[in-house]
Amino acid sequence: MNIQKSLPELRLKIDELGPVNGLQFLADLFREKVVFSTSLGQEDQVITHMIADNYIPIQIFSLDTGRLFPETLDLIARTESKYKKRIEVLYPERSSAESLVREIGINGLYDSVENRKSCCYVRKVEPLKRALAGKSIWVTGLRAEQSPNRSDMQKLEWDEANQIIKYNPLLDWSYHEMIAYINQENIPYNPLHNKGFISIGCAPCTRAISDGEDARAGRWWWEESKKECGLHAK
Repeated sequence: MNIQKSLPELRLKIDELGPVNGLQFLADLFREKVVFSTSLGQEDQVITHMIADNYIPIQIFSLDTGRLFPETLDLIARTESKYKKRIEVLYPERSSAESLVREIGINGLYDSVENRKSCCYVRKVEPLKRALAGKSIWVTGLRAEQSPNRSDMQKLEWDEANQIIKYNPLLDWSYHEMIAYINQENIPYNPLHNKGFISIGCAPCTRAISDGEDARAGRWWWEESKKECGLHAK
């Protein structure tokens, strides 16, 4: 199957299905070729619950950049314990990470957008490419409400950089809808969310936000940028 050419037909089918049925449909159609990348955010915890609670055969993986909050690492363990499902953890290539730190310094990411994006590439983008190699569907927890950069996305779209179809099952969910689902289903989540950390990435690149601030204002707060790391770049 030419997956890129099949995209319009798949969109018609996915539009008829809710998130759980959409995940199951794609897992059945692309057996062992569907993967879900979780950053352990609230959206991703919802999708992990949907996959694990319904025994949908989708591999779940996460990227440990080497600079995550301890609370995020602890959440991996709590999630695996609750759902009895292993989350595959990928790490940056050691030589690439060491070379980066030699070049820009341990906190050189603060010095320029270019340095920060180089750090994101080594710690996140390159490991992601390894995880997606040979797969057909990449499931993500993106929501249109998260940022203006994501408002024009579709539930199923072609990711040119990784040559894969990206499925965003929660794209049209609101923040309040997501929180209600988490509470209803007793889904484990990062305690930092209760302290104003709405969007959580690496510890050096994330701060809590104040009332009225955009949800992603706490990411790379020292920059005037599009608040993206490159994983979901157009």
